[in-house]
Amino acid sequence: MRIADIEVINLHFSYPNRQGFCYAGGIVTSRVTSLVRVIADNGMIGLGAGYSHPDLVRVIIEKQFKPFLLGADPLEIEALWEKMYQLTRWYGRKGVAMSSLGALDIAFWDLRGKSLGQPVYKLLGGKRSAVPAYASGLFWQTDVCQLEKEAARHRNRGFRRVKMRLGHSEAYDRAAVEAARRGVGVDGDVIVDGSHRYTLEVAERMGKFLAAQKAFWFEEPFPPEDLDSYVALRPRISVPLAAGENDFGVQGFRELLRARAVDIVQPDACRAGGITECVRIGQMAAKANLRVAPHTWSDAVALTANAHIAAALPNAITVEVDQTGNPFIEELLVEPLQIKDGLLHLSESPGLGIELNMETVKRLTMPPGQSMPDGNYSDLFFGVDSWSVPPPYQTTET
Repeated sequence: MRIADIEVINLHFSYPNRQGFCYAGGIVTSRVTSLVRVIADNGMIGLGAGYSHPDLVRVIIEKQFKPFLLGADPLEIEALWEKMYQLTRWYGRKGVAMSSLGALDIAFWDLRGKSLGQPVYKLLGGKRSAVPAYASGLFWQTDVCQLEKEAARHRNRGFRRVKMRLGHSEAYDRAAVEAARRGVGVDGDVIVDGSHRYTLEVAERMGKFLAAQKAFWFEEPFPPEDLDSYVALRPRISVPLAAGENDFGVQGFRELLRARAVDIVQPDACRAGGITECVRIGQMAAKANLRVAPHTWSDAVALTANAHIAAALPNAITVEVDQTGNPFIEELLVEPLQIKDGLLHLSESPGLGIELNMETVKRLTMPPGQSMPDGNYSDLFFGVDSWSVPPPYQTTET
């Protein structure tokens, strides 16, 4: 088998009236992701996904990687990973270079599974075909009672676990967590994302409050660069501390582990370097007695890849499922994601076990050369008017 062609497909959509959800980064208007198709000379197609600046993903994959990969054996995954890493080491190691590398790595694993007639998780040594999954949503509301209702809806749709975004104000955050707890029930789990908004002192107070609320974990109370605050906070609170969606590669996660900064690491295959690198990260975490909870905030291809990783890692505990009305999650696949009794069920079909809904792809594809429309894309901002600076965080103590 040889690589005959590589395609990048950038997808874009806007929420109705460009009013998606509100959080510390402002009102999200739109979403974007990048899909990759690796076409082999025998007609097989491997699917991958990368989540970064879509124009840069296209340039790196189509202009830099593609000439080096055409004619190569896509089943030699580890060798191709090393080649791509070396090609981008000078400007890469993190960010869009690793996300682009990871998109291709996911597609290579899909091809390996299809060629061998096995699902990816089995090729990785996994024994389980279903992994715990949580509903990711519960953004800022003017009335926290809406969060209670939303959490209850997710429970009714088959989720046991929900994740919410805080960082509004200390009074709001506490009321919001209590509302989410009521909605998910005493036998459900509430995950809290601090959106990088806390000082060490506030995070310690919130951590103790979250422990009393039996929060499942406390995610990113600080920016990823503020490693010292994570290190200082962890021994002061009993609720598990989580981070990693903004880290890349083994070298990035090694710093988290060396510093003993977190209890749970959150690599994302479409950001951190693909399936190959996320498995390495998970194994490294296992040696440090840490758990893994892959992050996903882009599309169903990336989510499926992360679920295969979680199914293969004994220390993986759950995967994230965007519940904001994102068609990249809900409409991208011919067979929708199967979530029942809190578990995401993987297909036993070879590779990733998924097929793109080409009607959805065609409807949401951005033509090559078209600039990104201005807007707030949750993690990306295009156009000066889309940039939003949150108000100062209001605490209950001075």
